[in-house]
Amino acid sequence: MLILVCNVGSTSLKYKLFNMPDPSIMVEAKIERVGSHDSAIFTYQNHLNGAKENMSGLCMPSYTEGINLFLEYLTDTKMGAIQNIEAVQAIGFKTVIAKGYYGIHELTDEVIAAMKEYISVAPAHNPPYIEAIKKFKEILPGRLLVGVFETAFHTTIPLERRMYAIPYKWYEKYGIQRLGFHGASHGYISRQVKKRVGGKFKLISCHLGGSGSLCAIEDGKSVDTSFGFSLQTGTPHANRAGDLDAYIIPYLLGQGLSMEEILQGIDKNGGLLGISGISNDLRDIEEAAQDGNERAKLAIDVFCESIVKYIGAFYAVLGGLDYLVFTGGIGENSAIIRHKVCTRLAHLGVELDEAANTNGAKDRSISSSHSRVKVSIIPTNEEVGIAQDIFDNFSK
Repeated sequence: MLILVCNVGSTSLKYKLFNMPDPSIMVEAKIERVGSHDSAIFTYQNHLNGAKENMSGLCMPSYTEGINLFLEYLTDTKMGAIQNIEAVQAIGFKTVIAKGYYGIHELTDEVIAAMKEYISVAPAHNPPYIEAIKKFKEILPGRLLVGVFETAFHTTIPLERRMYAIPYKWYEKYGIQRLGFHGASHGYISRQVKKRVGGKFKLISCHLGGSGSLCAIEDGKSVDTSFGFSLQTGTPHANRAGDLDAYIIPYLLGQGLSMEEILQGIDKNGGLLGISGISNDLRDIEEAAQDGNERAKLAIDVFCESIVKYIGAFYAVLGGLDYLVFTGGIGENSAIIRHKVCTRLAHLGVELDEAANTNGAKDRSISSSHSRVKVSIIPTNEEVGIAQDIFDNFSK
């Protein structure tokens, strides 16, 4: 089954083509700076015949041009992997959230309308996805379009862990509950661990990056997560504050700040950027901390404290722990963060192999031979997870 996965960012488009059930990538491409009239970047690689393309300085005012360019290359005689786009049987999207639709769904008009209802919950994510989905519908009418919602993997979380202590009618009428995100990533990590160890395991997956979350997984199913109703919760993120006392907002309103200023502070100027005052990129913050910058050190410490607390809570939820996995840009690349987190978990049976933590292949074990908990780095592959979910649900 030929499945094209489209990953939509606020100013980017990423594509990967799979012939499932084979998870190897046939073609991948990336378009950066969508919305630009003279500085967009297009990279393309056909893994079947080795054809490559790199172009910059392109005019890419909207997603339509980006979609058309990719489809042109995908079916080109020399560069392409297929003769015509009709060969693609499904197009999958790493959609984020839609009111009342939390799993894996065909992107009908009703589902798109439900995504619009939650634009205020995911303002940076839903609008670009809606635009790209509509463009694919226009260009390829009648094609199966599937949204693997970021909440899908977390639908197995028990209701008592999803519920907030709010008036019950808010849950019924507005759907307010702990939904969780990064489902494609956590689901991929769960599958990888299951392949390696079998069906029974207690796992905490740490997807740490510009946006981060932790997930408690038991025997392949999500049973708790650090994200809540929105992407604003959980650990501190690159720009977002993460967990926050709700009454901070009315207090700041009373101090003369506008709602727009407050939301800008917790959504755009918070997180690692807000504490460090340096950057939203952990690499810059780690460098500044090594040079003695106290706010940079504080940002790292706050970040790690939050991760440790969630791991402790999920250890209790799971009733133990077999595997701790780090993934995502920070999880895979920051030896400092992994060291600071793992050294705080010795009482849970975590013992790090410091040499393995700082050197070696990307996919590797970093726990010592004496560690009761196996600690690993597993690079995530959200697109493979999406393709697998679509194949499992729509191939029959």
